Amino acid sequence: MTRLVVTVEARFVRTPDGATWTCGPPDRGFWDRYLTVFSGVRVVARVTEAQRRPPSATRVDGDRVEVWPVPYYVGSYQYLLRSRAVSRAVVASVGERDAVLLRVPSLLGTLLASRLSRVGHPYALEVIGDPHGVLAPGVVRHPLRPLLRQWFTSRLRQQCRSAYGVAYITERYLQESYPPGADSLTTTYSSVDLPAGAFRAEPRSGKVEGEVPTLISIGSLEQMYKGIDTLIEAVALLTDSGMPVRLVHVGDGRFRPHLLDLATRLGVAGQITFRGLLPPGEPILAALDAADLFVMPSRTEGQGRAMIEAMARGLPAIGSTAGGIPELLPPEYLVPPDNPAGLAASIRQLVTNPDRMAQASARNLNRAHDFSASLLAERRTAFYQAIRMATEDRAPTSVRRRVRR
Repeated sequence: MTRLVVTVEARFVRTPDGATWTCGPPDRGFWDRYLTVFSGVRVVARVTEAQRRPPSATRVDGDRVEVWPVPYYVGSYQYLLRSRAVSRAVVASVGERDAVLLRVPSLLGTLLASRLSRVGHPYALEVIGDPHGVLAPGVVRHPLRPLLRQWFTSRLRQQCRSAYGVAYITERYLQESYPPGADSLTTTYSSVDLPAGAFRAEPRSGKVEGEVPTLISIGSLEQMYKGIDTLIEAVALLTDSGMPVRLVHVGDGRFRPHLLDLATRLGVAGQITFRGLLPPGEPILAALDAADLFVMPSRTEGQGRAMIEAMARGLPAIGSTAGGIPELLPPEYLVPPDNPAGLAASIRQLVTNPDRMAQASARNLNRAHDFSASLLAERRTAFYQAIRMATEDRAPTSVRRRVRR
């Protein structure tokens, strides 16, 4: 059997006993999808040392899964200081007989793709995001943002043309921006892999559970791309118009103080709860079950994992028109990014209409079943088997065939 090397942009923590931990996805269970085809998985990621396991952290490595540590850095300045060591670690992660799958966009993936192309070692991609959107004006605040946007976008397009296999998490959006090479093996499957327990048994009734509707949003606050500032402004507009709502946000990051200050200035700090990071599984499900409406006002988005998880709990949802969100929701539940007035109006129209809430719940629950583990497993497995064959044969053109939905 062949081992698979996978690059990820996650940041992990290693304790003195050699175990590797994460406070968010992907944890150990994520790699089982690859182990159905490969003998083992080597995860290439940034790793920092710690004396004890972080609170609420879950294990990353384990049976047939190892983590290949890359020198830890955050941001472009720290990367420049460690760039040589990072490059050496990434290049050394791949053996002659290893299959390689790069989860992109990714700096580590870009470094490795460049090396593998020079030596003629085949690699495949899982395209899980859009750097052109992530690095758009108003989304990321960085003096080098325009250059980084151009560089990552052009690198991802080149990688998609050069890879012998490309899997996309969206049905159309990413394919149009980052088309594969003419002879590339291509497929579509979600990174969201919902087990049976993730689904609510029945749709919701449509009635708001309390006197004040509870909205929930989920996402990192390391950058402003989730649009939570737009949502806070919408909460203030609703409150000023005589319809107070509560907002619970799950996720954390360096812009949390900025958002708290915004809520205070708008007079709605008492209506907004920042829950911080929650472990996957029951804690996330409980937070979703306690809410009335899921809101994703993103400025950029790949597929919208949190949206799909919320839909599986039968939550009515409103999202922005960014990225792959329109593939999940009908037009009447979409609002352009950076439009707090439009977002407030959509929230009001939905939560004040129990029939529409019930219809949205049923529709979302049904759509979420498209992302059940059992439906996606066959398509992913076929792609992974082709990766393994191409690596073992070292003749990727012999297996360049289309894998269709």
